Amino acid sequence: MANIKSQLKRIKTNQKATDRNKAYKSELKTYIRQTNAAIATGDKEKAVAALSLASKKLDKAVSKGVIHKNQAANRKSAIAKKVSAL
Repeated sequence: MANIKSQLKRIKTNQKATDRNKAYKSELKTYIRQTNAAIATGDKEKAVAALSLASKKLDKAVSKGVIHKNQAANRKSAIAKKVSAL
């Protein structure tokens, strides 16, 4: 454990950021899972709506610095490809 006051504060802020990012990533996975579920059922309208929401959330995560822009692009591309195949 650190003795330096500024390092103790850094540990606390890093933990807060880690918890926030973990929650955001979990939310992203949920939206992608919902999109995949809509694709599995074969419901085109529901899949398109879920894709739109998932894409929006992925873009928001990039702007917040939770994930890298290329990772978001890859995830969006993968689910968009599945939806367009319906």
